[in-house]
Formats: sequence, C-alpha cells, structure tokens
Amino acid sequence: MIDSSPENRITLELSGLEPLVVTRDSNFINVGERTNVAGSRKFLRLIKEESFEEALTIARHQVEGGAQVLDVNMDDGMIDSKAAMVKFLNLIAAEPDIARIPIMIDSSKWEVIEAGLQVVQGKAVVNSISLKEGESEFIEHATKIKRYGAAVVVMAFDEKGQADTYERRISICQRAYEILVKQVHFPPRDIIFDPNIFPVATGMDEHRKNAIDFFEATRWIKANLPHAHVSGGVSNVSFSFRGNDRVREAMHASFLYHGVQAGMDLGIVNPAMLEVYDDISKDLLERVEDVLFDRRDDATERLMEIAEGLNSSKKEATGPPEWRQLPVKKRIAHALVKGIDTFIEEDVEESRLEFEKTLEVIEGPLMDGMNIVGDLFGEGKMFLPQVVKSARVMKKAVAYLTPYLEQEKTTAKSTSGKVLLATVKG
Repeated sequence: MIDSSPENRITLELSGLEPLVVTRDSNFINVGERTNVAGSRKFLRLIKEESFEEALTIARHQVEGGAQVLDVNMDDGMIDSKAAMVKFLNLIAAEPDIARIPIMIDSSKWEVIEAGLQVVQGKAVVNSISLKEGESEFIEHATKIKRYGAAVVVMAFDEKGQADTYERRISICQRAYEILVKQVHFPPRDIIFDPNIFPVATGMDEHRKNAIDFFEATRWIKANLPHAHVSGGVSNVSFSFRGNDRVREAMHASFLYHGVQAGMDLGIVNPAMLEVYDDISKDLLERVEDVLFDRRDDATERLMEIAEGLNSSKKEATGPPEWRQLPVKKRIAHALVKGIDTFIEEDVEESRLEFEKTLEVIEGPLMDGMNIVGDLFGEGKMFLPQVVKSARVMKKAVAYLTPYLEQEKTTAKSTSGKVLLATVKG
C-alpha cells in the first residue's frame, strides 16, 4: 500500500488563497522581488512614507506580471520592520487578487519572521534561516517554522561565514539537511536550499567559478538530499554590470536556463530584467557563457568590451526597431515572444487583409506565434512572467479582431443551414 500521508509526499506545496504545487515536472517558479525594500527603491520609499495602500499596487503588479510567490522584506534601519511586515501582510490578506499566491516572509530578524508567520494566510515560505549562529538557534527556529506549517529557505551559511566554494556549499547544506530531517523531523519537501548566487566578472580570480559552483552544488543537492529544493537570488550574478540592462538581462536568462537544467526549482528574479534565451545575440551569449563557465582567462574583459557598445547603442537608438522590417507573420511572432503590444493591432489588421476570414488570422499567425512561446517555455528558455506578457499581447490582438469575427458571424447566418437537436425521453 502506498503511503499518501502529507509527510511522505515528495512535492513542495505552498498556498495563498490558491495552492501552488511544485513537482519534478514543474518549470521554474518565479518569486517576485519588488516588494522587498532592498530590491525596489520605490517600494522602500512608500514603506518609509507609510503609503501602504500605494505599496500594494507594486504587489499587485508583481502578481499580474507572473510572480508565483511574493517575496516581502521590510529590513531597513529606518523602518519598524516588525510592524511594517504585519501591517503589509494584513493588507495583502484583504486583497484576493494578491493573496491568491503564497508569501515568502523575508527577513534576517527572527522576530520579524515570527510576526509574519502569525498573520500570513495559507502556507508561506520563510526566507531564511542558517547555521550562522550555531545549531541550537537553528534547531529552535526550524522547530517553530515547522509548528507554523511553513516551508523554509536555508542559506549556505555557517559559523565560519557564507559558503563561497563548491565544497563549502555542499558541506553546509548536507549538515543543515541532516539536522532538519533527523533532529527536527522537518518534512524534506519543505526544505529549500539557497547555495548562494554570487557575482561573476568582478575581475577577481576567486569569483571566476561562482556560477559553476552554484550549478554543481545544485546538482549535488538534487542528487543527494532527497526531495529538497533549490532557490537563489538571480540578480546577484550580474551585479558587476549594474546600469547595463542589456548585459544583465542576457546574464539572468543564461544563468536561469543553466540553473534550471541543473535542478534549480525557484528563485527571486525581476521579470523586467529577463531576456528570452533564444533571442540573445550569438556573440553576447557566447561572451556571457564564457564568464559563467569560466571558459577563458580573458572572459571578463571580452564581456566588458561588448557591454560598453551595447550600452551606447541603446542610448543612440532612434526610429523604428529593426524587427519592424520583417514580414507581418514574423512581426506578430516576435511581438508575442517578446511581449510587445505596441504594434500588435496594426500588424493583425495588415494580416487580416491578407486572409479571407478573420478567424484565419487567429488560427494562423497568432497561434503560430503562441506555439513558439509554448515551445520555448517547455524548453526552459522562457519563464512564466514572460509567458504572461505574451498572453496579454494575444488577448489584445483577439480583442481587436473580435468585432470583425462578430460581423462575419452575422453575415454567415443568412446563408447557413439549420441544425435540429432533439432529446429522446427516457
């Protein structure tokens, strides 16, 4: 007989008003980062000003943008973090469109985490605990988190500091896992390790293997710590290129693609700073991955060379983008993949004039474009926030075509035959 009790399920199950079940077959789970005072200047300003209602709009935009978990962090020296966390979570609870997704209670202060756990709806995630202060405190906090019914992010951090090598990462994670499972009896499916994503291309030799060590540690965790999950703060990897969005977007997309291949389940990432993997130019992708995989000694210098040019070209760009010169079918596909709705009505109108029936535009160019989106998502080269943007473009295109569809239906009625439907009694 198969034991189907909660303690023996192998999936990570979270919830807001709606459940989120993470399985081996799940694509990457995106954690929205903009309701974090360290991740958004606007959010920090609003919380400092106690403009909590306006701060809720940022949370709503994260959910609408495809965030599947919402990270909430109030750690700032000028804020009463505990009071702000409680107030904001209570406000979220009154907004069903936000509260439908799980909350990640993010703080370095235990009193803030526990206050959040006492008011949050559903099954939340605590971010984070670690062995930094020793085993006794680690066990105490883990026991309370288990009692509150939450999942937990465990940082690769011990009494000696943050793990900055592959060996330290796996050693700390293994030690934490054994304590949690054997002593605290914490459900393994509710353990999420963060093996530390550190910047690359810093110019320092000791940072050259930061990405490789994360990927390899992720593979080791998935192979050796049954049912545990892996997460991380993706934007950390591109910290050396702050201010250069083109390079950062490419680095995030490439890092995520390879991280997911290694077994990364979820992570904190800004969807606006994420490129579609297949759309990264060949030269830029090669240089980014030379850095991520430490493939050559001059990798950092070569990426910096192209980065300067990309920054300049972005500032100097004028006139219509190059993709506007493509045939209309390819323009529609590009708009869907990139989530650009600026020209979609113009393009579907041009396409409509090429077909006998309006429905053929939907069944042809629009569905062809969405099939590309589906394939990229299935291959781990696009992620849910990007798919949500694609769906919005599709919705706008269909909304534009709807009056023409209705008109054609009305015209067709006069020439259509009749269908008789009958039900036999008994």
